Amino acid sequence: MVQATPFLLVLFLALGAQGLSVKKCSLTGMWINDLGSNMTITTVDANGDFTGAYWTAVSATPKEIEVSPLLGSQHLPNQLNQPTFGFTVNWSFSDSITVFTGQCFVDDDGKEVLKTMWLLRSRVESIKSDWKATRVGTNIFTRLQS
Repeated sequence: MVQATPFLLVLFLALGAQGLSVKKCSLTGMWINDLGSNMTITTVDANGDFTGAYWTAVSATPKEIEVSPLLGSQHLPNQLNQPTFGFTVNWSFSDSITVFTGQCFVDDDGKEVLKTMWLLRSRVESIKSDWKATRVGTNIFTRLQS
């Protein structure tokens, strides 16, 4: 057991050092998702709140797509390197709203990635049509280089 102690100490230090070198993932900036939609998030404030703009590349409405506002919040305790977050997009060109929730990651290549899941609620004419009013999906966002 005594001989194993130096080995375990070195292993523990190596694993701990790797954890310290993890790059912090920041939501602020410009992003593009796997469908070609663009999102810009302004500075996250001290409470974790943020605003931004979203331009979707896909839509079920025949109306012209417009940039839409987003409002969100990031989990801030301990200034986590890969925080969870959520935001709402109030679509300017349709009677619908989408809520996103996800986490900001730094992948093995050091690139920031936002993994999200969303619910889109569309307006329907009656409660009998409620069954078709909500859609669910996922998106992966990568940072747009300026």
